Amino acid sequence: MKKIRVAFFDTKPYDRKSFDAANEKFGFELTYFEARLNPASARMAAGYDVVCAFVNDDIGAKTIKVLAEEKVQMIAMRCAGYNNVDLAAAYGKLVVVRVPGYSPYAVAEYALAMYMTLNRSLHRAYNRVRENNFSINGLIGSDLRGKTVGIIGTGKIGMVFAEVLQGYGVRILAYDMYPNKAMAEKLHIEYVPLDVLYRESDVISLHCPLTRENVHMINAEAIGEMKQGVYIINTSRGKLIDTAALIEGLKSGKVGGACLDVYEEEGDYFFEDRSDAPIIDDVLARLLTFPNVLVTSHQAFFTREAVWNIANVTLENIRDYFEKDELPNGICEMCDGSKGCSSKPCGK
Repeated sequence: MKKIRVAFFDTKPYDRKSFDAANEKFGFELTYFEARLNPASARMAAGYDVVCAFVNDDIGAKTIKVLAEEKVQMIAMRCAGYNNVDLAAAYGKLVVVRVPGYSPYAVAEYALAMYMTLNRSLHRAYNRVRENNFSINGLIGSDLRGKTVGIIGTGKIGMVFAEVLQGYGVRILAYDMYPNKAMAEKLHIEYVPLDVLYRESDVISLHCPLTRENVHMINAEAIGEMKQGVYIINTSRGKLIDTAALIEGLKSGKVGGACLDVYEEEGDYFFEDRSDAPIIDDVLARLLTFPNVLVTSHQAFFTREAVWNIANVTLENIRDYFEKDELPNGICEMCDGSKGCSSKPCGK
């Protein structure tokens, strides 16, 4: 039987380590490229059966056209999100699969860690002590107990975030187009309309996928409805927040703090070492001037358990299609990816 050839794009050393280890039981031929996948680099996939892509790759119609011309059969996303994939362009040409649940605990725990770090100024205290400055002036925080936490999106990650909050003595509000009433009762979650969540939450955490409908859902109007001093956490996708509106909210004091593991124009910076050059993105540079903003480089997923699961599920997706003609984690323009889809509508 022909050995399946997989071309990885936008890879780092940890990708190679995890996928090489996981591939011992699959035996695919893996090739790693540092370049991101885009219309220009897509020609590098010539002769490969599968391309494996990540969150900041450009998998639009032009890229897909090139991949199809080079006889690539599958795009295997090594992440849960697929907003950077033009599913309409891929339909009928090649299949698209993803990793829907690599570790909701990794992201949920990180979201809370970001909030606690910013609220209690742990990062600033650490830097002060390193310089022999033991003053605590300006580092005062707030108790989380007694506060109201709003969760937007109650899929796996959102529900785990609610579970993590159980010991903190908080009121939990949630918004989701498809409420999980059974879990809500178990975790003492109150589903409310979005405007109520904005109005009553002291802390708002985003755990929803990016869709055409919710781009910039956190905008000037939404921020205007929120409590004075609200904290906003985003470990999902950068484009959920209108960054310009967020900056205005921070300047006015309406937003008391922002924990951002994602940024809407992160592609040029996140996952890369840019320490030897100035930040050209004026919006990102402005964000980094605020003492009440914590920005990290899309690392909420980055645990040993999650990286191992990503590698295994990605390779299982490839095996399932080529050896079993199954797509349990398939996505296409005809489905939302929640239950997978058969190879007929997604494939050639």
